[in-house]
Amino acid sequence: MNVYKFYNEEGWSQRKKNTKDAILFEDLRPVAKKYVSHCRYKINDFLPKTGKNILDFASGPLQYKEYLTYSKNFKKRHCVDFSKNAIKLARKKIGKRGKFYCNDFLKIKFKKDFFDAIVSLHTIYHISKNKQKKVINRLISISKKNSPIIIVYSNPNTLLNFLKKIFIKKNKNNSKKLYFYCHKLNWWMQFSKVAKVEFYPWRSFAAQHQKKLFPNNFIGKILFELLILLEKKFPKIFVKYFQYPIIVLRKN
Repeated sequence: MNVYKFYNEEGWSQRKKNTKDAILFEDLRPVAKKYVSHCRYKINDFLPKTGKNILDFASGPLQYKEYLTYSKNFKKRHCVDFSKNAIKLARKKIGKRGKFYCNDFLKIKFKKDFFDAIVSLHTIYHISKNKQKKVINRLISISKKNSPIIIVYSNPNTLLNFLKKIFIKKNKNNSKKLYFYCHKLNWWMQFSKVAKVEFYPWRSFAAQHQKKLFPNNFIGKILFELLILLEKKFPKIFVKYFQYPIIVLRKN
């Protein structure tokens, strides 16, 4: 499925209290509420305590309350998205504290060494695999020296994927899936020539797997509490073998 078409036609449409994007790709069950909120707040751990400009690359409509906290210490939040509806909704939420760009990121003329921080969640792997390097280099170019570029990416070599290859036949019908391509995590080390590259765990499972593995009851609640503790205690393991890492780049 074409990413541009999905988010311009139905991705950000409201279905009761949630967008279609959230219904399809998030775990909205009460049992998961604390865990998913905890993961969204992790981004704040890498953001500076003060700054002027933060870039939100593919901001969407800022659909979760935790997302709004990312710009609390900045004067301006620059929201980039190719969806007119997403930009319209984001503008309603942050108003004069934001600047809004409805365009292809590579066509927007940002100044070099401009941003005090950049965040990009679930975006890079939806970009063509041949353009991802160009986009990352652009992000590094427009960020200030030693300022964090915080990216939530996806790991193609998870333990769960390994088990699925052994026990489950591959579904060849991908026509309804959004385009995505995840490079192996060592792909990111090519940027170590121009930036410091660090990896941290964000979330351990894709929502579709999380909903199957964690029951919506007190057992699931205990398992989520345990998962939070394990991610803190063994970050390298959860980066290497689980679903969503945070990649932090800081320009030299």
